[in-house]
Amino acid sequence: MVKERDFHFTDQDFKRIQGLVSEHTGINLSDAKKDMVYSRLSRRLRALDIDKFQDYCNLLEDEHEDELIQFTNAITTNLTSFFREPHHFEYLAQKVLPALAQKNAHSKKIRIWSAGCSTGEEPYTIAMTLLENMSGFRGWDIKILATDLDSNVVATASNGIYTQERVNGISKPRLNKWFRKGSGDNADKVRVADDLKNLITFKKLNLMHEWPMKGPFDIIFCRNVVIYFDKPTQRQLFDRYHSLMAPDGHLFIGHSESLYRVSDKFSLIGNTIYQRKAD
Repeated sequence: MVKERDFHFTDQDFKRIQGLVSEHTGINLSDAKKDMVYSRLSRRLRALDIDKFQDYCNLLEDEHEDELIQFTNAITTNLTSFFREPHHFEYLAQKVLPALAQKNAHSKKIRIWSAGCSTGEEPYTIAMTLLENMSGFRGWDIKILATDLDSNVVATASNGIYTQERVNGISKPRLNKWFRKGSGDNADKVRVADDLKNLITFKKLNLMHEWPMKGPFDIIFCRNVVIYFDKPTQRQLFDRYHSLMAPDGHLFIGHSESLYRVSDKFSLIGNTIYQRKAD
């Protein structure tokens, strides 16, 4: 016997939500996520006293800002993907890396931190972006540190093995270049190429505890992490990031995050892209 759902939820409602998720987060939500979407968003309908997903979609499409933040947070909790928020990686390739080629020409070093790396899609995407734009960086010392509080997701990230579904949004040429297809019992899985893995060090780290690394970092990704912290904790965290960054270093934060009234130590230079101000 199929349990009757509390809220009316049609395939058309789900298609609308897929479009909204793509527009506001850059994530391509697969059809397999329909039940997850219902489960997570039912809480929002209940809180708003809305009976149908159709009416909830109407609210979102009317650009109700507060609810869009609630919506994106509900959908993206523990959800990550390769090339999520693609404008960040376009900016990294087109603006940040050419600038670093000149700025760090003497040291020939680049240091990047993916803070809150989850299951590894973000740092591997950073590594792909680097290696695809490395013509001016031959012989450079480039390292990516990837950390997360959860030891299980760090282990998954370090292994670099993903189901085929996880890489469905990656173009075929990129997939062929950076992933190795499994065989036998692993035929439905892919493994990240060693060239990517060799750039990254994965570590378990609680951002609220002492940080063993000294920096300086040229680039820090901390996306969809601080939304779970209160404002005083956010201020402390961004102060700590500032102290570990190179002059003019770049900070990338999440789609529903902002440093407004949180930190004045960074200048907003793009869509959720910041640059470190001088001391």
